[in-house]
Amino acid sequence: MPGRARALRALAAFAIAASAATTAVHAQPASWADSAKTLRVMIPIAETGFDPQATSDLYSSHVNRAIFDTLFSYDYLARPYRMVPNTAAAMPEISADGRTWTIRLKRGIRFADDPAFGGRPRELTAHDYVYAWKRLLDPRMRSPYLWYLNGKVAGADGVLAKAKADGRLDYDAEIPGLRAVDRYTIRLVLNEPDYVLQGYMSHVAMAAVAREVIESHGDASGWAMTHPVGTGPFRLKEWRRGQRIVLEANPGYREELFPAAPANADAGVQAIAVAMKGKRLPQVGRVEISVIEESGPQLLAFNSGALDYANVPADLVGNVLDPGSRLKAYYAGRKVALHRAVRPSLSYTYFNMEDPVVGGYTPERVALRRAITMAFNVPDLVRVWWQEQAQIATQPIPPNVAGHGAKVDVRAPYDPATARALLDRFGYRDRDGDGWRDLPDGKPFTLMMGSTPTNRDRERDELWKRSMTDVGIRIDFVKQKFPELLRMGRAGLLQMWPVGWITSYGEGDAFMQLLYSGNIGQSNYSRFRNDEYDDLYRRSKLLRDGPERDRLYARMAGIVAAYAPWDLGVYSYENTLVRPWVRGYLKHVYWEHPWKFHDIDVAAQRAGN
Repeated sequence: MPGRARALRALAAFAIAASAATTAVHAQPASWADSAKTLRVMIPIAETGFDPQATSDLYSSHVNRAIFDTLFSYDYLARPYRMVPNTAAAMPEISADGRTWTIRLKRGIRFADDPAFGGRPRELTAHDYVYAWKRLLDPRMRSPYLWYLNGKVAGADGVLAKAKADGRLDYDAEIPGLRAVDRYTIRLVLNEPDYVLQGYMSHVAMAAVAREVIESHGDASGWAMTHPVGTGPFRLKEWRRGQRIVLEANPGYREELFPAAPANADAGVQAIAVAMKGKRLPQVGRVEISVIEESGPQLLAFNSGALDYANVPADLVGNVLDPGSRLKAYYAGRKVALHRAVRPSLSYTYFNMEDPVVGGYTPERVALRRAITMAFNVPDLVRVWWQEQAQIATQPIPPNVAGHGAKVDVRAPYDPATARALLDRFGYRDRDGDGWRDLPDGKPFTLMMGSTPTNRDRERDELWKRSMTDVGIRIDFVKQKFPELLRMGRAGLLQMWPVGWITSYGEGDAFMQLLYSGNIGQSNYSRFRNDEYDDLYRRSKLLRDGPERDRLYARMAGIVAAYAPWDLGVYSYENTLVRPWVRGYLKHVYWEHPWKFHDIDVAAQRAGN
């Protein structure tokens, strides 16, 4: 009953918010950024903050992408997905040796108004990108995306060495390989080619920020998490941590129209383009983002009409879809649309390779990790926890991402009998007769796994506990909110943790970098170190997408299988329910919340509520 009561209270709050958002209607609706149009969405995990160079969690990045601008983005309607200029005037000019990149900006783009600008309009310039990228390199920042540029920029070593010694980066010190040639031209010179870098430039970590704002609102680490000011279509209006985020349209946003359909577009995409033709972006004046961590209240909020679209919680798929992934009559009768796709993501469990119990590279530690992965019932995870909305992963790179090998399968099979034999052979036996295996030296043995205090994670914990009990391994759980687990994971304070990673730029590098030793303390949560893997990874970045790079990725996947720093986990489907009053919606696997392209039929929304 307490859980039901919480759900009802949450539902009541959403109903009130929905009513307030849809009662006020302009007598003469605005042609764009209409304050009468409120888009109501949710995220399932609390945000950490809104500094694009400081945050790394997916849910903060959704908000950051609405506030800040990257040089490049994706054509919203193009399938296959295609990268296009955003604030850049054209795609980058890359020298024949792959080392020198010249990027020219569009003119007349302005930051949202802010007191830091002294009451004057502030134009976006090449200097803003140079400053933002220096922030990635700044040792004081400890940016989780340092690896985007670390060790790559020609002439940066001396400036960065001085910053480490002084404890502060001199942002005015010239770095030869990272310069604003003029007000609208960026010149980047690399130590060696890196053809994945263009994809990085579409990620919000490389978005432009204004130096005045960061220096006015930054903390001791140089982070400005609470005062985001960008050139994007929205700006932060209201924020209650872990509960509610409200964005409002940026009144100074540049003139941008809904895109035309590509020549090869199917009938559905063409219909969207026709319906939205000529509309200036953004159409909605307000985006209300609720943090709803439990799956029951998430679906209740959508069913009540308090959310305009929402992803179906995996554990409640049976409430929404019939066999064959068809919408149940309840939703079809209300003209709810289902959008479904395999996400460009991997949900995996890592082992901390520096942990004294599960870490290390000796045969007995490798055998332990392999036994744990073989003992965990992943087929059950897919069937029960994912409700058949996932595929068992065969390699680190998911399907439909460049570098995924259709014939590559390095996964250790689910095989508890072999897992028990491995544990016995390498000395993980029950030595004191209490029914639980001990370490080879006779000391007690308990796995400790990170987990959030949500019902969803508790259900997964039970699957892990059942699997480990089946082979005689005791397991317990470190219960913390996601932001705290993220901090602990990055610092190497967790022994194991099931996590997810998703790419917004469609390159296999997004996943292979998770095990590169240069990214320990950033994205390499397992703290895996292997010289051969590192060498292959560095070589892969010198190559354009193609068979040669794919072969390197396959060899790297084999190394992952050999040392078992991960349980490879699954590739998941995402099912999104969209109300009929939402216009311009098209599922985009690399851009989950492209709010600037959405529109609301206010009368239909009000009637639907």
